[in-house]
Amino acid sequence: MNVAEYNDQGCFDAATNRFVAPVAGTYLFGASLLFKINSSSNARMRGRLALNGSTEIKGSLGEISSAHVSEATALWLQTMVSLEAGDTVALQGTFRAADGYFAADHTTFWGAKIG
Repeated sequence: MNVAEYNDQGCFDAATNRFVAPVAGTYLFGASLLFKINSSSNARMRGRLALNGSTEIKGSLGEISSAHVSEATALWLQTMVSLEAGDTVALQGTFRAADGYFAADHTTFWGAKIG
């Protein structure tokens, strides 16, 4: 993530690109990934939210498996998870079949404590 637009509570650590839970509770997370072509529209974009660096958060995996249109094909993710204080959540995106980019000015990641 290149820019933290809203970080009033200081939960997003820009140095590691991770949300850090300040207290235990239930959190709602979401993200959007916008495809930007590198050399082929055959890229297959995949995204997920990861707990503490590697564990996929249930309900957060998504992929677009059809042909992509540069700066128009987008993937949205949303899920809830219980966190302990200090747990981290990160947005992870990959490509298969061909490489591509995530458009930096339209890719988002957000989280909020709801319970």
